[in-house]
Amino acid sequence: RRSFTMTSYVENETGQAFSFDEKSLLDRVAEAVLDIENCPYEAAVNLLITDDAGIREYNKNYRDIDSETDVLSFPNLEFETPGDFSGVEEQVADCFDPDSGELVLGDIILNVTRVKEQAAAYGHSELREYAFLIAHSLYHLCGYDHMEPEEAALMEEKQEAVLQALSITRF
Repeated sequence: RRSFTMTSYVENETGQAFSFDEKSLLDRVAEAVLDIENCPYEAAVNLLITDDAGIREYNKNYRDIDSETDVLSFPNLEFETPGDFSGVEEQVADCFDPDSGELVLGDIILNVTRVKEQAAAYGHSELREYAFLIAHSLYHLCGYDHMEPEEAALMEEKQEAVLQALSITRF
């Protein structure tokens, strides 16, 4: 288990709340991901919770895609190999917070509307859907992607392992 801490910053611009503590669950999932990925640094991540209109605007502005989605990930690091933190110190000026010394992983924008809709559609809790999307996004922040079938399979396997480790099951 990592002896390092995780710092997260959460902003909810919707006024819609979940039945669980968003920051606490973000921290639990992030700690598990970073533990599995053997991240050797104190780390920080930012989460913005928005709605369909908000995420559509971010998607349009930053990705040139004019549609809603469930989650967006904006990694702060470039990885030669996903999950390999060995080259990070070469990016010190760009990746470490000068005040705290923490490795800034990046930003996550989560669509509260989609969390609620997808949880209902898949027949599991909002907590599970939120944790799944946070794990998914954190793996993007650690350099993983799902453009190729084998990349997608690896990412799905890792996301599921995190949720299992946290006992966050589908039902």
